[in-house]
Amino acid sequence: MRCMFARKVPSTPLLLLFLLIGMLCSYKSSAQATPDTSLNKIVPDSANRKGNVTVINGDTTSTRISTVKLTNIDTTPALAVKKGPFQPNPKKAGMYSALLPGAGQYYNRQYWKIPVIYVGLGVAGYFFLDNLHNYQNYHTAYIGRLGNQYIVDKYTNIYTTANLKQLQDDYQRYLDLTVLFTGVGYVLQILDAVTFAYLKNFDVSRDISMRIYPAATPHGAGIGLVMNFK
Repeated sequence: MRCMFARKVPSTPLLLLFLLIGMLCSYKSSAQATPDTSLNKIVPDSANRKGNVTVINGDTTSTRISTVKLTNIDTTPALAVKKGPFQPNPKKAGMYSALLPGAGQYYNRQYWKIPVIYVGLGVAGYFFLDNLHNYQNYHTAYIGRLGNQYIVDKYTNIYTTANLKQLQDDYQRYLDLTVLFTGVGYVLQILDAVTFAYLKNFDVSRDISMRIYPAATPHGAGIGLVMNFK
């Protein structure tokens, strides 16, 4: 006796329904396992100024907000830029000295020269006023004696008319020399400011040496001179 067992094969529409349900389940599980990170955003935390940021994690099912602390921010202060030695501008130094004597030396930070300049100006001013005063006195007395037979000036019986003329000319020359030397000193203090502005950081540390030694020459013994510039 032969027994036969037969399995009933589900119909085609039912099979397609099962396959569709399985695909939907697998799609949903894969979507939950790998959330979409394209919606992640970093929003600055306005309430916390110490390096915290707010991260918004977006996925297909929910949106959660969390605050994380940034630990990789370099808060080390930048190294200060090392400044070189002060280098004055020669044009500025000359202009300052031309406007006010000693101002260029002050700009060059050569403060010790300022009293020297003003002492020189004081001496020049003293001689200018003294020579001017003497010249005016002798000149007035000399003009008063010309064509006047009655001598009544303060130099009567002290200087003759010729003496007054000589003294007048002498003090006029002294006055002119005082003005000339004052002008030269004024120009020199300008040149001093410009020159030392150029030479402010000039390197003078080179080893300059000189050595003298005996040497033989075709004409006999001699002396050799060697100078080193290192």
